[in-house]
Amino acid sequence: MEKLTSKQILDAHLDDWRKLAQALHARFITGDFVTGLTFVTAVTEAAEQANHHPDVTLTYPLVDVKLISHDVSQVTQRDIDLARRISEIAREQGIGAEPNACTELELALDTADLAAVGPFWAALLTGSPASVRGDDVADPSGRVPLLWFQHTDEHETPRQRFHIDLWVPHDVAEQRIAAAVAAGGRVLDDENAPSFVVLIDPDGNKACVCTCLDR
Repeated sequence: MEKLTSKQILDAHLDDWRKLAQALHARFITGDFVTGLTFVTAVTEAAEQANHHPDVTLTYPLVDVKLISHDVSQVTQRDIDLARRISEIAREQGIGAEPNACTELELALDTADLAAVGPFWAALLTGSPASVRGDDVADPSGRVPLLWFQHTDEHETPRQRFHIDLWVPHDVAEQRIAAAVAAGGRVLDDENAPSFVVLIDPDGNKACVCTCLDR
């Protein structure tokens, strides 16, 4: 299946869904566990019919759904089609969505020697050094955030080596940045906005607010 660009995904007008790092994400507000289970059961039936299966998290007041075509590690038309069907199911059951609540956290680690540090972090986070895939430590079960390695020259500590990448919906980024600045941070670098903006806290620690735009 052909990978879709961020523009193609936005042009599909999936009001309940937002693309974050790689996948489509949606949050449906069910209000109670039984309603959530009924919704997930219907989503399961639709996924079986489509032969395409989302990642689903069922909790007491809500259901989070993630869609990605794992064979290409990106969003394809099959994800768009199933997202539309899941939204239809939600409307049929009187369940609303909260797309602006979708977020995804990634960790980034500066290193000049991926071969040395990669297996350590893979073993620590997932239990297996074989979980290093390219520049990432990916946990197939989703227990921990993705860790990716940013290639750098050798440098001394105490330069910050870790930073977080917080993926938010493209229409939430400005609000989230403003909230962080109002809480004592400042914008360090917005040259690559709206793709990402680098923030810094009062102690000098950095974080990136990332969106799917201009990628």
